[in-house]
Amino acid sequence: MSVTHPPLSSAPRVATTSSSFLEERPLRYPDASSRAVMTRRGWWLILLNFLLPGSAQVLAGNRRLGRFGLGATLAMWIILILGGVTMMLWPAVGVSVAVGAWIPDWLAWFRWLPLTIVQAALIGYAVLWGFLTIDTLRLVRLIRTGSLARFGIAVVSVLLLVGASSGAAYAASLAGAVRDSFADLFGASAPVVPPSEGYYNILMLGADSGEGRDSMRYDSISVVSINATTGAVTITGIPRDMPGFPFAPGPMQDQYPDGHQGHADARCGWGSGINQLRTEVEVCQDGTTLYPEAKANGSTPAIEATKDAAEGILGIQIPYYVFIDMHGFAALVDALGGVDVTVEQRLPEGGGPSYPGEPAEDWASGWIEPGAQHMDGDTAQWYARSRYTTDDFDRMKRQRQLQQAILAQFTPQNVLARFQDVAAAGTAIVETDLPQGLIAPTLVDLALKAKSQPVTTVELSPPLVDEYEPDFAFIQQHMQQTLHPPTPAPGG
Repeated sequence: MSVTHPPLSSAPRVATTSSSFLEERPLRYPDASSRAVMTRRGWWLILLNFLLPGSAQVLAGNRRLGRFGLGATLAMWIILILGGVTMMLWPAVGVSVAVGAWIPDWLAWFRWLPLTIVQAALIGYAVLWGFLTIDTLRLVRLIRTGSLARFGIAVVSVLLLVGASSGAAYAASLAGAVRDSFADLFGASAPVVPPSEGYYNILMLGADSGEGRDSMRYDSISVVSINATTGAVTITGIPRDMPGFPFAPGPMQDQYPDGHQGHADARCGWGSGINQLRTEVEVCQDGTTLYPEAKANGSTPAIEATKDAAEGILGIQIPYYVFIDMHGFAALVDALGGVDVTVEQRLPEGGGPSYPGEPAEDWASGWIEPGAQHMDGDTAQWYARSRYTTDDFDRMKRQRQLQQAILAQFTPQNVLARFQDVAAAGTAIVETDLPQGLIAPTLVDLALKAKSQPVTTVELSPPLVDEYEPDFAFIQQHMQQTLHPPTPAPGG
């Protein structure tokens, strides 16, 4: 007896391999005659392309291109996640890697390379994403989708591409801004000086560059001392008119062994105050002869003379400086989003009276009222400079208060959110000889530690110091006690 077998079905078999399984799916082989199927497929493809670039090609197009896109996406996510975790848990390490602090000094000029690679990678990924989006629209076959969906899929694809590309472009721009501002502000080859007696000491100068002057005068003079272990910050204010101050050993001490008495030529300054040194060194002396290495180290002879004066006054080593042009100071405050300050007394804004005894109401262009205020840059600048209804010592106190308020605004979140504005303002108004090798990781790490600690301020003004006859031996002793307080005895 013969056995009759049933006829073979013409329907395709269910494949057992993963590759064949994918080919059976409607994303790769859809029913092109059904607009509903093609519409659903189109929405899925553009969503997959946005969430996981390359996946649309793996499922419905060129698998080789799709695997490349998926690989690039995976690599980008890994880098972003690792970078984010590093910046959250070990921010000093993250900054050091980004700015090339790990590159040895003899290759210091190549510290721009890491961020340039990041910038190029982000731009390249944005271009790849755009290409994958265009290819995904080709795979969608818009002509086969519903009439309304046809327009919607195209518009949503473009919007998603613009959003994603804008994010990548902004990140690339941010990487470039970090690289350029870091290179502009900090010297690549400047030597790193180890901490002196456990502190990094930095001279902070604000320039008063009014019209008609031969040279800018230092309107604000202070020294920031950063504990090299704990990050604790001490800011010491030096009166700009302090007389008879000594110099640390060097060319200025050779000229003034008994303390600064002012230059014989009236063009060199109006007195013996420390803020006259810039005019004296730049106008009446050959500064390059006094300090021949200043320019090569990112400084100036006038600043080096002021460093020697601050060292002589305080009795500490001050290897670095930061100079801020007060005319651009307002831009930096605005870039940070303003500062919060509690004003103790009403202060006038404006250039001052035209004759002695003129009431402030006659010349003030505005007023800073008492109480807690969120100041913009212009108000903060007047708060730091207003003096005609108070005195220089009160102004010193306000400048120190403002310094602390600005430091409080330099949070990682605030700076990152406003980085390009902050960088543009900073590079335009700030000069410094701080070396790149000290910024990261050392000062970045110490700055993060300092955030959790109060700032100590010292004003070398009455009643602590006699403004006419300062006792420099007492000042140096007080400085040592402030920076190195005695350790309490056990049980006492």
